[in-house]
Amino acid sequence: MTRFEGRVALVTGGASGIGKATAKRIAAEGGSVVIADVQDDLGTAVVAEIEASGGTATYVHLDVTDEQGWTDAVASTVDTFGGLDVLVNNAASTARGYLEDAPVELWDAIMHVNLRAPFLCLQEAVRSMKARGGGSIVNIGSINAYIGEPKLGPYSVSKGGLMTLTKNAAAALSRYRIRVNQINVGWTLTEGEERVKRVEEGRGPEWLAQAVAAAPFGRLLAPHDIALAAAYFASDDSAIVTGTVMDFEQSPVGAPANR
Repeated sequence: MTRFEGRVALVTGGASGIGKATAKRIAAEGGSVVIADVQDDLGTAVVAEIEASGGTATYVHLDVTDEQGWTDAVASTVDTFGGLDVLVNNAASTARGYLEDAPVELWDAIMHVNLRAPFLCLQEAVRSMKARGGGSIVNIGSINAYIGEPKLGPYSVSKGGLMTLTKNAAAALSRYRIRVNQINVGWTLTEGEERVKRVEEGRGPEWLAQAVAAAPFGRLLAPHDIALAAAYFASDDSAIVTGTVMDFEQSPVGAPANR
C-alpha cells in the first residue's frame, strides 16, 4: 500500500510502543516519518529499522513540554522533507497518582505532557499544514477518560481534556482542511506496560496470563492494533472524518492503558 506516498508524518513518542508501531506503519506505506522522542538510542534504532525495510525516516530529540523544542522539531521536519502533513500526538505520561492525594507537582507534570504538549504541537503543526493545504492530526487518548482508574486519576483527567481539545480543534480547523481525530486505547501490551508491571508494581510473570484471561477477546491490545487505526485517520481513507473519537473498549474495566 502507498497511502502515504509524498506525505510527511511527525510521531511523538515514536521510539517505542504505539508510537513506534505507528511510525513503522506509515513508513511501510510510503510516508516519510520523523520520530520525535527523548529516548535517543531507541529512536535512532527505529529509524534504522525503517530504513532497513526500505522506508524513509529521521529522528529528532524532543521534550514535548518545551515550546522551543516544538518550534525546532517542526522546522527540522519542514527543512528535511519539505512540509508536514500528519501529526500523531502519542507521547504521554502514565505516572501513577490518586486524585485525593496526588502532589500538585505530579498533576502539573502529567498535564504538561498529556494536555499542554498536544496543544503546543497542534499550534506548530497547523502553521505548516495550512501551507500544505490541509493535514491530519491524530491524538492518542485512553478509555480511562471515561471509566477512570483509581491510581491513574490525573492521567485519566488529562485524557478527558484531550478529547475536548480534539473536538474543539476539529471544529476550528476544518476550514483549513485540517482534520483532528482521537483514538482512545485500552490496555495495550507495550514495553512500557511490561516495565510498569514487573519493575514498578513488582508483579511476577503470571500477570500477563491473568490479564489475558480477563480480556474479552483473549488477548490484550497490541501496538499494531492502534497503529492501524492511526494510519486510517492519518490517510485519505478518512478524508472527510474529523472530530471523531475511536474507542478501543475491549479492556476489563479499571485496566490501565499504558504506552
